[in-house]
Amino acid sequence: MEFNILVRELTPFEHLVCEHLCEGMTNSAIAKATAHTEKVVENTVSRSAHAFSIKSTGDINVRVLLALAYRSHFGDKAFDKLGIACKHLTVGPNGEQICSQHIE
Repeated sequence: MEFNILVRELTPFEHLVCEHLCEGMTNSAIAKATAHTEKVVENTVSRSAHAFSIKSTGDINVRVLLALAYRSHFGDKAFDKLGIACKHLTVGPNGEQICSQHIE
């Protein structure tokens, strides 16, 4: 499977849905957390996948590829919420911890 890294900017709601998706939440759970319908969340997942040029086929799990693409592009805040340290952390010149793989 081939996809591009972000062919257009995501909307704030697309970011929110993708962040929840990266936490492993279902469309139903995301809908409840964001006070939207499952259909709105489903459409948002689809639009977000298209932003990364991810196409749905019978052999592809779009949600998994979207989570991987989103984490690759924006870093992994899901691990921050779980309290798991990034294995790429290094100490920066000012003593701050910097992820050497997910530089913003």
